[in-house]
Amino acid sequence: MPSEAAKAEKKPTATSEKKDENPKTAAADKKDPSKDEKEQELSDEDQQLQEELDMLVQRLQEPDAKLYMPALEMMAKLIRASTTSMTSVPKPLKFMRPHYETMKTLYKQMPDEKTRYLCADIISVLSMTMGSGKDCLAYRFLCDRSQKIGEWGHEYVRHLSGEIAAHYLDTSGEFRAQLIELVKQIIPYNMEHNAEADACDLLIEIDHLHLLQDYVDESAYPRVCLYLQSCYPYVPEPDNTIILETALQLSRKFNQYTQAMRLALMLNDMDKITEIFKETKDAAVQKQLAFMLARQQVCLELDESFPDYDDLMEIMSNANLNKHFLNLARELDIMEPKTPEDIYKSHLDNARTRFASIQVDSAKQNLAASFVNGFVNAGFGVDKLLSEDGNKWLYKNKEHGMLSATASLGLILLWDVDGGLTMIDKYLYSTEDYIKSGALLACGIVNCGIRNEVDPAHALLSDYIHNQNTSMRIGAILGLGIAYAGSNRSIVIDTLKTVFSQQPSVEIMGITALSLGLIGVGSCNAEITEILLQTIMFLTKSDLKDTFARFLFLGLGFLYLGRQKATEAVMLTLEVVEEPYKSMAMTMVDICAYAGTGNVLKIQQLLHICSDHYETSSNSENEDKNKKDKNNKEKEKAEKEKEKEKDLSATQSIAVLGIALIAMGEDIGAEMAFRSFGNLLRYCEPCIRRAVPLALGLISASNPKLNILDTLSKFSHDSDAEVAHNAIFAMGLVGAGTNNARLAAMLRQLAQYHSKDPSNLFMVRIAQSLTHLGKGTLTLSPYHSDRQLMNPMAVAGLMATLVSLLDVKNLILGRSHYLLYTLVPAMQARMLVTFDEDLNQLQVPVRVGMAIDVVGQAGKPKTITGFQTHTTPVLLAMGERAELATEEYIALTPIMEGFVILKKNPNYVK
Repeated sequence: MPSEAAKAEKKPTATSEKKDENPKTAAADKKDPSKDEKEQELSDEDQQLQEELDMLVQRLQEPDAKLYMPALEMMAKLIRASTTSMTSVPKPLKFMRPHYETMKTLYKQMPDEKTRYLCADIISVLSMTMGSGKDCLAYRFLCDRSQKIGEWGHEYVRHLSGEIAAHYLDTSGEFRAQLIELVKQIIPYNMEHNAEADACDLLIEIDHLHLLQDYVDESAYPRVCLYLQSCYPYVPEPDNTIILETALQLSRKFNQYTQAMRLALMLNDMDKITEIFKETKDAAVQKQLAFMLARQQVCLELDESFPDYDDLMEIMSNANLNKHFLNLARELDIMEPKTPEDIYKSHLDNARTRFASIQVDSAKQNLAASFVNGFVNAGFGVDKLLSEDGNKWLYKNKEHGMLSATASLGLILLWDVDGGLTMIDKYLYSTEDYIKSGALLACGIVNCGIRNEVDPAHALLSDYIHNQNTSMRIGAILGLGIAYAGSNRSIVIDTLKTVFSQQPSVEIMGITALSLGLIGVGSCNAEITEILLQTIMFLTKSDLKDTFARFLFLGLGFLYLGRQKATEAVMLTLEVVEEPYKSMAMTMVDICAYAGTGNVLKIQQLLHICSDHYETSSNSENEDKNKKDKNNKEKEKAEKEKEKEKDLSATQSIAVLGIALIAMGEDIGAEMAFRSFGNLLRYCEPCIRRAVPLALGLISASNPKLNILDTLSKFSHDSDAEVAHNAIFAMGLVGAGTNNARLAAMLRQLAQYHSKDPSNLFMVRIAQSLTHLGKGTLTLSPYHSDRQLMNPMAVAGLMATLVSLLDVKNLILGRSHYLLYTLVPAMQARMLVTFDEDLNQLQVPVRVGMAIDVVGQAGKPKTITGFQTHTTPVLLAMGERAELATEEYIALTPIMEGFVILKKNPNYVK
C-alpha cells in the first residue's frame, strides 16, 4: 500500500532532476513544472478534500480544546467514507500521510480520554500506509476496546491480522493475552464477512486453532472444513494433525459423521474411528460409514449385541463386493471374457512384422498371456484360457511359469471367496508342485480385501508354509500376505512368525517379511517390528547382498506407512547394520513413514542422496605414493570403494521411488517431482535412471497424463535395457484400468518394435494388460474419496511391485515374476453404486464431470464442469466427481464415490 502514495510524492522530484540535466530547457521553462503536474493530477474534488483535511489537522493544533472532538470526528468520517477500496490507497489516507508524525505528537496533548481514544484510532488506521512496525497494533490498544473492529473496513482488519501474526511469537505474558482478545474480535468479523480463510490463517499462525469452534456456525462449517483440509498438505508436522483434529471436532459438532469419519481415517486414529462409528444413532448413516471403512479396509470389532450387527459386519468385510462389481459389469455389458489376442490386436500390425512374429510357441510369451488373461478378466469370474480346460494351458508353461499361470486364476475369481475357492480347489491336488504352489497363491489372491469369519485362506495355506518345496512355501506365504493385507490379524501373524525360527533361505525370509508388512501395514505392530529387526541384525554380509534382503527392509517400512515420526526407535536400531545396507534400510523405512504426506524437507533429503556421485579417489593418490605397501593398501581401498560404489546405488534407486511416494498425494508436489525427475534422467548414475520411470509410474498411477506418457515413451526405446523394461512397465501403471486409446496405440507400436526381444516384449504385454485392467473398470490409484484418502494397502501393493522391478532382470524377468501379483491389494473398482436405506440397489440419475477446486471461493460455486448425466451404477475416471441430478433423494455422504446410500427427500414435490 505505501508504494502508491510514495510514488505520488516522488513524481515531482523525478521531473526536477530531468530539468537540471538539461540547462536549455530549464531556461526556457521559467515555471516550476512539478507544481503544474501536481495541479493537473488533483481534480477539484480531491483538492477540496485535501484542503479540508489540512484544515482539520490545523484545527487540532489550535489552543481551543473544544474544537478537537468535532475535528477528529469529521476526520474519521472522511476516512471511513473511502476505506472500502482494496485496489489503491484511499485518497484521505494519501493526503494524511504528511501529517502522520504531527498526529502522533498531537495525541500526547489530547485533553481527555474520549478524544485520545479517537485520535489513537485514526493514527492506527493511518499507520497502515506508513509501513511502520507495530504502530497499527500499538495505537489499536490505546483506543476504545468496546468499539467494533470492522468499522474501518476489511483492509484494516487484514492489516491488523498480519501484524498480530508477525509479532505474536516475539511477545509473552500480558501483551500476548491482549493480542488474543483482539483476535477474538477479528475472527467473528471475518466469519460474518465471508473471510473464513483469513480467520483460519490467523489462528494457524498463532497456534490457537481451538478457538475456531466458538465462532463457526452451520452455514460457515463446510467452507471452513474444506479450507482446513486443503491446508493440511502444506503445513509441517505436528501442526498438520492439529488442523485435521480441529476439522474433525467441527464435523462432530454439526453431526456430519461421514465427513468426521473421513478425517479420522486421514488421521489413521482407530480410537476416533470407533468413537464416531458408535456415536452415530441413525442406522442408515452407520451403514454408510461401514461402506467407507470397507473401502479403506478397516474392519471394526463390534459386539454381537450391536444394532444391525449382521448387516454392518457384512458391509465392512466387503462380502458383497464381487456381487456389486458383476452387477456393474452387466449394466455396462462387458461380461464377455477377453482373450490375450483381443488385447494385443496383432491383426492391426503391418504385414511384414506380422509374418515374422508367427513364431514358435514360446514359454515366455505363454507366461505373458497368462498374466494378460488374468489382469484383463480380473474379477469377472470367467475367461477363455483357464475356465474351460485349465490343465491344457498350464502345461504350456515351464516351472515357475506354471506357478504364475495357475495363480492368475485367483485374479479372474477376485473377491469371489465362496465360488472361487471351489474352482481353485482341484489344482491343489495336482501332481505338479508348481501348479500346486500357484493354486495356493490363487487362494490368497481371491481373498484379498475380503474378511470372512471362517478364515478359509488361513485354513488352507497355513499347512504349506513349512513345506519342503520352496515354491510351495512361497505360494502359501505370499498368498497369506495378499489375503490378509491391511487386516493386522494376529492369528495369521503368529503363523507367519514361525517361518523365521527355521533359518530359511533369504528368498523365503524376504517374501515372509513382505507378507508380514502387507498384513500389518501402517499399524506400527511391535511384535512384527521386533522379529524383522532381529532377523536383519543376524544376516551375514552375503545374505544382505541377496536381492531378496531388500524385502526385509520394505516389510519393516510397511509397518510404519504414513506414520511419520513413529519410526525413531527403529531408525536407532538400524544404526548397527553395516553400510551400505544401513542407508538402504533407513531410507526404505523413512520413505514409507512419510508416504503421501508431501513433506518437502524429506524430498530435499532424498534429492540430496540422488545427487551424490561415488567416485574412487585412489587413482590420483597412487601416482603420488609409489611405495609397494602403500600401493597394496590403495588397491584394497579401491576395491572397497568399488564395492561401495556398486552398493550405494540401491539406496539411490530407493530414494528416487521415495520422492514419488512422498509427493504423489498432492498435485503441486507431484508436478515439481516430475521436473526433478527430468534432471535425474539426464545427469545421474544408471541406477537412478532405472528407477526414475518407476517413480513416474507411481506418481501418476491410473492417471494417464500426456507429459508423463511422452517421457516414458521416449525411455521405452532406451539403450539401457533395464531403463527400457521399467519405462514400459510404468506406461502400463500410468494407464492402469483406463483403456486409454493413445496409450494402447503406443504399446502396440512398441510390441512391433520389440518383436525380436523376448524380455521387452514380455514387459509390453504386461503393460498392455494393465492398461485394460478389469476391462477398464479397475484402478490402481491409492487415492479415493475425492483424492482425500490414501489407502495404505494399495500403496504397499504398488511399492512391493516397484521395489521388485528395481532388480527387474533377476526378479520379474527371472523366476520371481509372481511378485507382480503384489499389485492385487491396489486393485479397486472405480464405480459409483447407489442404494436405498435397506441396501437395495437404486438407479438414479447422476451428473459426472471433472472436479473443480472450490476452496475459498465465494457463494455456492459449481463443483463439477463439463458433466454428462448417467444412471447409476456408473464408472468414475480419475479426477471426476459425481453429484445427484434429482432432488428426490439426499445422499448420506457429500462425496459420491463407491457405495452411497440415499434417503428420500422429505421436501420433494414431483
